[in-house]
Amino acid sequence: MSTANGLRAVAATRYVTPLREGGSLPGLVEADDLGMYVLKFRGAGQGVKALVAEVIVGELARALGFRVPEIVLADLDPELGRAEPDEEVQELLRASGGRNLGFDYLPGSFDFNPLVRDPGPDLAARVLWLDALVLNVDRSWRNPNLLLWHRDVWLIDHGAALYFHHRFGPGWRPAPDYRYDAGDHVMLPVAGPVTEADRELRPLLTGDLLRRTLALVPDEWLAQDGAFATPDDARAAYTAFFDARLATSSRWVDALEATRAARV
Repeated sequence: MSTANGLRAVAATRYVTPLREGGSLPGLVEADDLGMYVLKFRGAGQGVKALVAEVIVGELARALGFRVPEIVLADLDPELGRAEPDEEVQELLRASGGRNLGFDYLPGSFDFNPLVRDPGPDLAARVLWLDALVLNVDRSWRNPNLLLWHRDVWLIDHGAALYFHHRFGPGWRPAPDYRYDAGDHVMLPVAGPVTEADRELRPLLTGDLLRRTLALVPDEWLAQDGAFATPDDARAAYTAFFDARLATSSRWVDALEATRAARV
């Protein structure tokens, strides 16, 4: 079933098991379309802004040619938690009634390590560029958030990106610059020139693509931010960030190249 904003909607019918690799305690669920999904919960400590970041970054990445598991909106009945013996899981399910976020489960996938299997310099540079663009601080060698599935690299877990939105307030404007330390990025040791990735990807991130991507975020999630009068005002703030970030790409791309040169 498709929703008005373009993401498919499913209803969780069975909670299968917690996935304790993530700090937000995502869970594997079965849905009414008989699919299996990794569910990110609105009641987790990071709140709905982590889900907003997952949608924006995940769908932008997909549009730019990266492999990302299908993202769905997943409705959850908190009654599913009644049979769970783990009190932490019960509490999380009770706090997450309503619309959550699901990711297509990739059975048989495993963590990808670019030092064990070379992704190629072009893909590594493109991932590095993307993460710098969206300020994703959670793709280090300690926690790559990359999966290998059917011999392809898949990007997951973007809830820590767009960290500026935790500081939204009256009169918010994009900062002139944002701190992004690529020194621990998992792709840095094998990345090719980031200037080439910037030349390839930046023209693809058009205003129309950004508008279509931001429209995928449910209004109810954006409306929870008291800094804005309407969900569209919140979308305008994200648009302002991306416009400013792309306009200053030469600065942060040069910084990435300097970090890469120092590592090499």
